[in-house]
Amino acid sequence: MDNLKDKNVLITGGAGFIGSHLVDRLLPFCKKITVLDNFDIYYDPKLKQQNIKKHLTAENYSLVQGDIRSNEYLETIFRQTKYDIVIHLAALAGVRPSLKNPTDYLSVNVLGTQRLIDKIIKYANQAKLIFASSSSVYGETDSTSFSETDNVNSPISPYGASKITGELLCHTAFKNHNLNSIALRFFTVYGPRQRPDLAINKFCQCILKNQPILMYGDGSSIRDYTYIDDIVDGIIAAINYDKTKFEIINLGGGHPLSLRDMISTIETVLNKSAIVIKYDKQIGDMDKTISNIDKAKLLLGWEPKTTFKDGLTNFVDWLENDLNLDLVTRV
Repeated sequence: MDNLKDKNVLITGGAGFIGSHLVDRLLPFCKKITVLDNFDIYYDPKLKQQNIKKHLTAENYSLVQGDIRSNEYLETIFRQTKYDIVIHLAALAGVRPSLKNPTDYLSVNVLGTQRLIDKIIKYANQAKLIFASSSSVYGETDSTSFSETDNVNSPISPYGASKITGELLCHTAFKNHNLNSIALRFFTVYGPRQRPDLAINKFCQCILKNQPILMYGDGSSIRDYTYIDDIVDGIIAAINYDKTKFEIINLGGGHPLSLRDMISTIETVLNKSAIVIKYDKQIGDMDKTISNIDKAKLLLGWEPKTTFKDGLTNFVDWLENDLNLDLVTRV
């Protein structure tokens, strides 16, 4: 990490789940970290404020509260500091909400990404861009595991479509402006500070409060859960990668679990049984996400280290000890 000591880093969405963990790791090493976050009311902004509480006292940390789509905020940020690294995590997230409000998802995730790229090209054309993509780009596929060479022309949610478009915008900027960028496709990230709308967080809270959990489908859907520390390791490996100037790389946990097995593991860790209410599978939900991480191993020297049970235990410890459960607003 010594190579970051003279680097200025911009992290969009840096007050969120992944972003705040990344700041934890980078802050002691970087010359300056600027976070741009709009504290969207998609979930209680107090959770993000709690995420960054300890960051605010650091001399090399700067917080800008604003919208990624705002030229005014972006102009101010890029005029004040010449950034060496831009990590673009800001997005409207979630498959199901994107089905109800696709226009906003495309506005934030596509227009916002393009405006950020425009400013990098204008003010920091030597900077490296790390773009947070998603396993949602793969849609429904017959592949036994998802590889970066798979066709991604058939997403099944506006969220997935917006992330594919973001990758294409990065590639276009690489082709036309030689922008150095890596798109990282994250697979179902979990761990302390996870968003309250995501299944692991919701399920754990409901079980702890003796409330029923809602299971959509028959429990056979599969997710490749990836622990937050492993994701941060992957982002740092992407920052350090310098062999090529554009890549798309999967970051996945490597041990996919069915929904039934995920619930069973939660019950084991909590030592408490779930009350399960079954519903029909929801539109937009993928049957499976299974990552092929050969490229990450080859190019980044990265592979996940955390088992699902260990990661879940860490999450539950945080939920029970560090978080005021009454604060959480479920979406």
